[in-house]
Amino acid sequence: MRKLTSLTVLVAAVPLLSACGQPVTEDKAAYVGEWHAQAMDVQITKDGTVHYKRVRKDTAIGQVSTTINAPLRRFEGDNFVVGIPFLSTIFEVSKPPHQEAGTWKMVVDGVELTRAR
Repeated sequence: MRKLTSLTVLVAAVPLLSACGQPVTEDKAAYVGEWHAQAMDVQITKDGTVHYKRVRKDTAIGQVSTTINAPLRRFEGDNFVVGIPFLSTIFEVSKPPHQEAGTWKMVVDGVELTRAR
């Protein structure tokens, strides 16, 4: 994920612009749902809202938590862009949603996520 320095402004502005999300199109419907990993959660709603939380350990300051609740702007290939005009972040999807042994998975920002049933 890029542009984390804009996170504070993005979180503050989202309540005002949350209705600006783009609904998920039929060709990207597999992205919709609640996705989980040990230290990361992503929820993408059909109406175009993204809820993201990730917890990382930083050797200098300890545990760092990043939370984003923002509108979906668009898809760029497999990646998805979240935020508002001029202030957004790209979630890099190296493996789009797919089934493995009956379980839906995808890899976002290097983390393998599993979709909740």
